Amino acid sequence: MDPSEIKIDSSPTGNQRFTFSRTSSTGSAAGCTSSASSAHNTDDEDSDSGKAQSYKDRRREAHTVAEQKRRDAIKKGYDELLSIVPTCHQQDSLGSQKMSKATVLQRSIDYMQFLGGQKKKQEDELDSLRKEVMALKIMKANYEHIVKTHQNTPVHGQNQVSDEVKFQVFQQIMDVLFHSFNSSISVANFAELSACVFSWLEEYCKPQSLREAVMTILTQLNNQLTASQ
Repeated sequence: MDPSEIKIDSSPTGNQRFTFSRTSSTGSAAGCTSSASSAHNTDDEDSDSGKAQSYKDRRREAHTVAEQKRRDAIKKGYDELLSIVPTCHQQDSLGSQKMSKATVLQRSIDYMQFLGGQKKKQEDELDSLRKEVMALKIMKANYEHIVKTHQNTPVHGQNQVSDEVKFQVFQQIMDVLFHSFNSSISVANFAELSACVFSWLEEYCKPQSLREAVMTILTQLNNQLTASQ
């Protein structure tokens, strides 16, 4: 036995007590090292736990910020629809109650469909106007050609019919045709209109009928001009 392991305890009464203790080969240093290691491990665990908690907090905060941005963007979009779409300016059927997002979206869709229809209608009208302009240009070119040809044609004789007389002849011919057309044509439906038009053409627009009408008109005008001279 190692003498260092025997301790003598002397008391004031003179009695002596012998105390035996067993220590490890490393002595009390091992106990100190073990305690220090345990304390160090506890600090590391606390540090890791703090880091994990801090990471979760940062993720939660980032998610909250992103969610708030998303909600702000949606709200801004609805506010813009409310200010742009005219039908969204009207009050909902419930009166003072705030218009729901579903109602805002539906009215926006309806308005966009309306605008699409208006755009299609305007495009059709524009196309029709272009065709009319093209037809007028063709007619203008034809009339210019006729006028140019007439101007370049030499005048034969002195007794030329004036434009006023020509207009009177044309007017009276059209009056005769209009009166016959108006008295013969029925516009109750398309079938009657078609049938009446063909009958009118066969009766009043035959070359012989037109010739007789023109001769009658020319005779009347000739008598009027002769009487006025």
